[in-house]
Amino acid sequence: MLIVTCKIKLHSEKTHNKPSRQPGACVIWFLKKSPSQTERMHGRLKIKSTAQQEEEKRKEREKKLKIYVTARDACFSKRKEGILDDEALQLTQQLLSANPDFATFWNYRREILMHLETVKDEDEMQKIYEAELSFLESCLKVNPKSYGSWHHRGWVSVRLPRPDWARELSLCDRCLSLDDRNFHCWDYRRMVVKMSGVPVDQELGFTDRLIGSNFSNYSSWHYRSTLLPLLHPESPEPPSPCRKPPQTSPPPSPQTHSHRVCEEQLLKEYELVQNAFFTDPNDQSAWFYYRWLLGRAEREEMISCVYASRDEERVAVAFSRPVNAQTVGLLLVLDGQPQRVEWRSVHPRFKHSPVWICDLPPGTISDITNEHNLTVHWTEKHTHRDCALYTGRTESYCRDSATDQELFRSELSVEKTSVLQSELQSCNQLQELEPRNKWCLLTIILLMRALDPLGYEKETLAHFQTLKEVDPMRSAYYSDLCSKFMIENTILKMEYAEVRVFSISDKNLTTLCHLDQLLLVTHINLSSNHLQRLPPQFAMLQCLEVLEADNNSIENLEGLYRLPRLEEVSLKNNKISALADLQPLASCPKLKRLDLRGNPVTQTANIESELAELLPSVTDLLL
Repeated sequence: MLIVTCKIKLHSEKTHNKPSRQPGACVIWFLKKSPSQTERMHGRLKIKSTAQQEEEKRKEREKKLKIYVTARDACFSKRKEGILDDEALQLTQQLLSANPDFATFWNYRREILMHLETVKDEDEMQKIYEAELSFLESCLKVNPKSYGSWHHRGWVSVRLPRPDWARELSLCDRCLSLDDRNFHCWDYRRMVVKMSGVPVDQELGFTDRLIGSNFSNYSSWHYRSTLLPLLHPESPEPPSPCRKPPQTSPPPSPQTHSHRVCEEQLLKEYELVQNAFFTDPNDQSAWFYYRWLLGRAEREEMISCVYASRDEERVAVAFSRPVNAQTVGLLLVLDGQPQRVEWRSVHPRFKHSPVWICDLPPGTISDITNEHNLTVHWTEKHTHRDCALYTGRTESYCRDSATDQELFRSELSVEKTSVLQSELQSCNQLQELEPRNKWCLLTIILLMRALDPLGYEKETLAHFQTLKEVDPMRSAYYSDLCSKFMIENTILKMEYAEVRVFSISDKNLTTLCHLDQLLLVTHINLSSNHLQRLPPQFAMLQCLEVLEADNNSIENLEGLYRLPRLEEVSLKNNKISALADLQPLASCPKLKRLDLRGNPVTQTANIESELAELLPSVTDLLL
């Protein structure tokens, strides 16, 4: 003990106030710390420093980690030796209680349980699996979103001799009441519903309750979208009041393939979802569901066009969706005789493509005095399309009449225009209250697209401009979407005019799409836009003869690949900087005129001789 003496003066009076400190004499004791005095000093608890606390926590963690690692290694050794006993079951339980996300231990635990099934009777396994479910509940309390715990619970539930599905549904209810976006629990609930045969209307009522308590619930809206087509399917007959499935039929499963919802129920859903986004216009979950309600139509799978050319002795086939013609069973029949041909996509990068081509043996259809009948069979879909190549004609094609409904099945297409018009009016009312709400603006655009894409073109462009101002972070997305819609409108105008010229210059395009719809186009004008590349899909333009793409920012010509009829290409004032960028043009055998003025590549040394070697067919080169 160390004693230090110093002089201070103290008041001897005892008062209720603190004594003032005056110079005088007093003895102050500075105690040297001893092991027995680390917790208390003079009967008072000593306040430990932060460093001391952290050091003790570190030591405690190290102690726990050492125990955990020892148990882990013991568990690994047991599994390696093939030991499947109760001790191993207890060991994995201890480890998983501390860390329920260790997948290896769940696997080991399942191996042990499967072994016990071979040596225990049904009643014993019932008790073991019920104990396992109780253990899993404790694991879910540690981590409610544990992949391993939920997967193992599903595994146990389906192996339980006498499962209690009501208890499992109750567990899901409790978990979702704590976190209604726990997608692990939603997945498990769907499994429970499927196994137990819960009626669809009961599950729909469950989504009603969750949405009623919280509109911002993506999972509930999504689950609802899988249930409605089962409970209220659209009738294949003319529109009629919705009716429930007969009582004698088995209850439909929420996992069954979805179909469209009948119109009567759609009107009720519109009212529900409108309440949601009028309550909170900035919550996107209801807007996504709203778009789903208005966008149930899908294009029919079919052969949309067959084209035959005598000059190239080639047949091109366009489908309503990308396919792999080498696996879907595509058969070409010429004048009643099946042909052995090799189908290939228009670009080597595509294994799935909406456009496929094949070359016929020389002399098969080249004689202009002969008439030929072609049929392309899509055996996988049991459909076909015929095409007649008449005498005196060098080419022929057959396709459906083009209308906006057939060409572009918008996300918002439904049967009744009056319903869409009513929805547009509702959104316009909300937009007056919330003029800068991006979800409302985007939905108005999509509704206009479904109603009359050409009639609402001016309003659509104005709304896109507003969207870019209120949501600049997604400006590029809106530009691409606007480009998509402008291309659709231009295709419609071209189809109505019954021409094969596609002109869409000075429209601020940032991307190209629907190029499979331009299979028959002979002349295309893309000048004065913001394009940076001609993508591989551009090779679908198998009839293209003239390309104008001046005043863009094009750096890549990958899509100008093996275009058999391409003769003229104008690329003035772009950003083509290297000779290698022009390499795809070498695959176009009829190219005669090329305009590269205003491109960096024109400043390359010996560019003229280099181009002459790369493109020997070009006779009119402008640099």
